[in-house]
Amino acid sequence: MISTPAQRPRHATLAVDIAGLPVGGGAPIVVPSMTNTDTADVAATVAQVRELAAAGSELVRITVNTDAAAAAVAPIRDALAVLLQQGIGDTIRISLTPDPG
Repeated sequence: MISTPAQRPRHATLAVDIAGLPVGGGAPIVVPSMTNTDTADVAATVAQVRELAAAGSELVRITVNTDAAAAAVAPIRDALAVLLQQGIGDTIRISLTPDPG
């Protein structure tokens, strides 16, 4: 008989604190998401992150792949109460641009 995920025991992991959100260890499972908007479009990205948070996402990744997207990170962050993960794998040069905010 094949067990369902709810029946399988969780693997022992170390707990990590991400800005007050416990991940791993005995903490509840965190639901992550990623936007598919143009991050430079602040209004659209904020709206999508809010929709994801309303659906239960606790950690949202945004892509930062242009100078305009890098400039939009601060206004997006300031408009939200959900944790954002900046996608630095896309363009490291852009992602390491100093935060203008």
